[in-house]
Amino acid sequence: MGKLTVETCEIEGLRVVTPQLHGDERGYFMETYQYEDFKAAGIDRVFVQDNQSSSAHGVLRGLHFQIEHPQAKLVRVVRGEVFDVAVDLREGSATFGKWFGVRLSAENRKQFYVPEGFAHGFLVLSDYAEFCYKCTDYYHPGDEGGLRYNDPDIGIEWPVDEGMELNINERDRNWGGIKEYRK
Repeated sequence: MGKLTVETCEIEGLRVVTPQLHGDERGYFMETYQYEDFKAAGIDRVFVQDNQSSSAHGVLRGLHFQIEHPQAKLVRVVRGEVFDVAVDLREGSATFGKWFGVRLSAENRKQFYVPEGFAHGFLVLSDYAEFCYKCTDYYHPGDEGGLRYNDPDIGIEWPVDEGMELNINERDRNWGGIKEYRK
């Protein structure tokens, strides 16, 4: 096995990456990003900014995208578990408006590569989660767009636990759907 395993997804461009873990009775070590290894795996991107957020159970963030300064993202969870989603917004793509989701957790160590041209969001499944992501462009205030998390035309199947109360900020509740985006 190489330093990482890269799985393709049913939507072209998306990748699920699992780094190799080296562990013993003391704990573990893993290399979460190394440019040459990612380049060899078909992810030839330069990341310029790292971000980290923390959220409680039931928090749903997204679906966000950048308008004038699109970003590719490499996301992972360092504590807890989330259901991470990308929606294809690439004009002319055969999978425009389709979504793909993957569970990311500290335990499974999976990372999700989301190229430019996708909306992105996640739902926290554990009591608490710390979410880290690398971006290929800097944050530009006022450049964010979004899609409604529950747009029936997209049809994301969020894994909402029984009794889970979604915690979504007002802005994310009020984004338009994919039909409004197309206009």
